[in-house]
Amino acid sequence: MTSNFKSVRRLVVALFGAAALVSIANRALAQTTWPTKPVKIVVPFAPGGTTDILARAIAPELSKSLGQTFFIENRGGAGGNVGTAIVAKSPADGYTLLMGTVGTHGINKSLYRTLPYDPQKDFAPITLVAGVPNVMVMNVDKARTLGIHNVPDFIKYARAHPGQLNMASSGNGTSIHLAGELFKAMTGTFMVHIPYTGSGPALMGLLSGNVDVMFDNLPSSMAQIKGGKLTAFAVTSSQRSTAMPELPTIEEAAKLKGFDASSWFGLLAPAGTPADVILKLQQETAKALNSPAIKEKLLAQGAIPSGNSPQEFAKFIDSEIKKWAPVVKASGARVD
Repeated sequence: MTSNFKSVRRLVVALFGAAALVSIANRALAQTTWPTKPVKIVVPFAPGGTTDILARAIAPELSKSLGQTFFIENRGGAGGNVGTAIVAKSPADGYTLLMGTVGTHGINKSLYRTLPYDPQKDFAPITLVAGVPNVMVMNVDKARTLGIHNVPDFIKYARAHPGQLNMASSGNGTSIHLAGELFKAMTGTFMVHIPYTGSGPALMGLLSGNVDVMFDNLPSSMAQIKGGKLTAFAVTSSQRSTAMPELPTIEEAAKLKGFDASSWFGLLAPAGTPADVILKLQQETAKALNSPAIKEKLLAQGAIPSGNSPQEFAKFIDSEIKKWAPVVKASGARVD
């Protein structure tokens, strides 16, 4: 009996050992051959927005450097949650990626009572692709009438006249809305929030004088600023925009230490994607973002290329979730 037992045990150990060797061999094969077929990048918003623009800027570069087609699939809905959840539930094999945003991986965890994904546990961060500052803009005539020429003037007026200024946004809980809420919280001011159905309609409301101020994405306001139809006071990012370097940051203009309400966009994969695939994607994306053509294209649109490490991106996501939670709570924005 003892002899038979030992024989069975040796057989089991041998089988497990063989299985382990096969697993290791398969992983090694995957490491040397990925990608062997086209790779999908899911954009969780409709075509034409900044998320879509950035994804389409890097996809051809990844196709060239990795020898397989990287294609875009737009799966919009529910503030980016539909497309994001699709990627979260996809196989962790490196063939389905997500272009995530400050919304999907920073704001939505606090904004939605329930999410169909966990922004931290369900994803393997690859790299931050770019940050896009918002810009504090005001209706030209209103600014002139009220004698508001800069951020300190604005704060002084808003404190002296609480509730008399209207703040437009592209909708409840959007980065444009919450940039304004962060500004209100850090300056002790109160403005009436007027949510629109998108950035375009909000911008039209601002231009027509129906609302007074907006913390819009820089790319969508840039033409109106340069055309003299909007007065721009400052950008909301931690550093000045190369697209409009004459504008100070809000931190500089108002001495609000730590103020940073940028929109950002980054590549992520389903949790469990092999580490070597993640690293290869990060390296090739960083290389693309540093190429003169792509860098110039993004900077001209007001985007600041990144390409940081997966570890750095993971820490950044954690910090963004913590940063936006109290801002969402203070704003009262909530989506059931």
